[in-house]
Amino acid sequence: QVQLVESGGGLVQAGGSLRLSCAVSGITLSINTMGWYRQAPGKERELVASILSGRSTNYADSVKGRFTISRDNAKNTVYLQMNSLKPEDTAVYYCAADPWRTTWGPSNLPRYWGQGTQVTVSS
Repeated sequence: QVQLVESGGGLVQAGGSLRLSCAVSGITLSINTMGWYRQAPGKERELVASILSGRSTNYADSVKGRFTISRDNAKNTVYLQMNSLKPEDTAVYYCAADPWRTTWGPSNLPRYWGQGTQVTVSS
């Protein structure tokens, strides 16, 4: 059974930083793409950042220059370093992983998902 376990969410003041981690277990295939989505109240889930096994990255425009995604292939773990946080970053953040797809979109969602971790940024 594939499991994605997130950690690192919490409450932080605007301008602060948080680091999210997500460990993937139960998968025997190499994971092509890992990443993070988020969903704020009343909004659709959106892709925040993704990273391929070769470490090529992709970011939403709203987080470029503030968030950094990285991964440890040996540990099947993906990280999201979030700096200069803003109240609009408040959301539930979901880890995602896919052994096959290299790009994700509304009709091409990741195969595996975590349960989500709450990030709240106060003003």
